[in-house]
Amino acid sequence: MDLKEIQALIKFVAKSGAQEVSLETEDFKINIKTGPDASDQPTYVQAATPQQLPVAAPAAPVAATEATPTAPAAPAEADESANYITIKSPMIGTFYRTPSPDQDAFVKVGDTIQPGDVLCIVEAMKLFNEIESEVSGKIVKILADDKTPIEYDQPLFLVDPS
Repeated sequence: MDLKEIQALIKFVAKSGAQEVSLETEDFKINIKTGPDASDQPTYVQAATPQQLPVAAPAAPVAATEATPTAPAAPAEADESANYITIKSPMIGTFYRTPSPDQDAFVKVGDTIQPGDVLCIVEAMKLFNEIESEVSGKIVKILADDKTPIEYDQPLFLVDPS
């Protein structure tokens, strides 16, 4: 279990309202406590077998370059996406664009969607949850990669409601 998965688990436990959660495998043990009796920061212990990590070669020094005009482009892109509705993940899990590996994606860029249309699947704890649209419009951009971990409230799709 890597740091991002541990952080996602901590966020999930905090939002769920559980007072204490313990998870133990043969490689590690995590105990997360929330509520008035818990300290400000959740604590966790990971006791894994020591592993040799590959040593990375030092990076070559980079020559100083002049500032590029990318900073003004960011606000323009933000203004452009302000007209779109962002569909966010209702849970943490693994994002799937297709119902199975041999089938087509639920939606593609340019597809028109209606409320109730299935947009994707999020696998959480071996349960496959269909994520349905709550809005109508046209898919402008897919923001998550297929078969990748996603977090709660992570943007998944941009939809043009017009």
